[in-house]
Amino acid sequence: MSSKIRFWVYFFVFVLAVFTRFWNLNWSQGYPFHPDENNMVNSILQLTSNNLNPRFFAYGQFPLYLAYFTTPQHTFISISLTLRFWSAVFSCLSLMFFYLIGKKVFDSDFFSLIFVLLLIFTPGLIQSAHFGTTESILIFVFSANIFLSLKFFDHPKFKFILFGSLISGIGLATKISALILTLPFFLCFIFLFFKKPKFLPFLSRSFILIFLTFLVGLCLSPFNLIKYSDFITSIEYEINIANGSLPIFYTRQFINTAPYLFHFYRIFPYTNGIFIFSFGIIGLLFSLYRLINKQKFNPYFLITFFSGLIYFVYHGQLFVKWTRFIAPIFFIFPLMSVYLFSTLKSKVSIYFFLLLSLLPGIYFMKTYFNTDSRILASNWINQNIPQHSTILSESGNVTSLPLDNSADFNLIDFDFYRLNSHTKPTLDQSIAASQYIFVPSRRVFKNQTNSAFPESQNYYQSLFSGQLKFSLIKDFNFNNSLFLNSENAEETWSVFDNPVIRIYQKK
Repeated sequence: MSSKIRFWVYFFVFVLAVFTRFWNLNWSQGYPFHPDENNMVNSILQLTSNNLNPRFFAYGQFPLYLAYFTTPQHTFISISLTLRFWSAVFSCLSLMFFYLIGKKVFDSDFFSLIFVLLLIFTPGLIQSAHFGTTESILIFVFSANIFLSLKFFDHPKFKFILFGSLISGIGLATKISALILTLPFFLCFIFLFFKKPKFLPFLSRSFILIFLTFLVGLCLSPFNLIKYSDFITSIEYEINIANGSLPIFYTRQFINTAPYLFHFYRIFPYTNGIFIFSFGIIGLLFSLYRLINKQKFNPYFLITFFSGLIYFVYHGQLFVKWTRFIAPIFFIFPLMSVYLFSTLKSKVSIYFFLLLSLLPGIYFMKTYFNTDSRILASNWINQNIPQHSTILSESGNVTSLPLDNSADFNLIDFDFYRLNSHTKPTLDQSIAASQYIFVPSRRVFKNQTNSAFPESQNYYQSLFSGQLKFSLIKDFNFNNSLFLNSENAEETWSVFDNPVIRIYQKK
């Protein structure tokens, strides 16, 4: 490949990365559709130059301060856009590090470019870049640490530990659980120990990395120490939710779900796309077969692969299995797909499989070309449902539909999470009084399908079958998962930016 052609190929890949990350960051048109983003925005809104206490400790202060000091006007819309801007920036930076990782792992510009192309069109990474939350920062931290650890393996110099500590400190100041993202360095230290079994370098490197990481993390998120009791209370609350000891309504989808397996049928096929997921599984099985048979792997592959594997071993066993928890290892299936492609002798086959792999991501991008389904539904409702109509809807969703205040609807937000034999008469009265029923997302009816929720299950079965004497008159469904139904994924995959809205009318 000539230098001129190489330049245009790299430029085209760069444009694709920027386009997929930055296109339509204002997809919600200022409405508070994402709860984690809303919490961060509201925390930033109450910050002042004289008081930087976030009063919010589910996340660290780094992303809050970053948005606070880079937003010209502190309004809800401007702050949410700033958070999304930085999320897209960190997503692009992580692609750069993954390209460098690919060059180490595959020792090939060709396959490292294919690796980056798969990551550019990985649906889960595109979605994370459009949310003003912490996932893109954590993915950046993991990718940077993997790359720096590979550099340290080649040249064990202090500067790589210093850079790694700075990056890890940013992660720790973003989310306390990001400490696990230092894994690549510890795997590198172990590999070096086996090359030269000396305890002092291993212990000193580990201590310096952890000490500097905590130091940087504390400097960038100081109120974790200043308001230590508030920080600990928040962390204990989050831990109790994560391990299931504190039952709350929005974790019901995880009741009786299988650790690890859940991710393979509710998360990875959607976040990676069906083809990257399938090729990645084949590549994963092939690599495991080679490992078992003690075939040689370069240490760069082993450090990268086992960093992701150990991360999954920990997070996969948690009670809560939200998509965002597993976002830092979305790169694993593209990595294993490229590993599979690298074993093929025909470039025609490689290009064919590459094209297939990109299709789900291209298809997913339509999410940000369409108007959000909640906005479309609200506009349709305002124009087609008579004023003063009584409408039965659901509480406990991310947010209510942004209806026109002048429409003056009588909206009943019924709490189906508390539906039982005692509240059933109230529901029956609401049904009898209503001319319309809204189902604003799959959040309730998909999570209450077992015998633990008999009343709710009966209600939705009766509604969907027509026995309730309401008929579906309109739905807003922009499924963004090629060959898959997004509503069958882990709920946060669709309810934050692509919920299906169903509108029923009394017959």
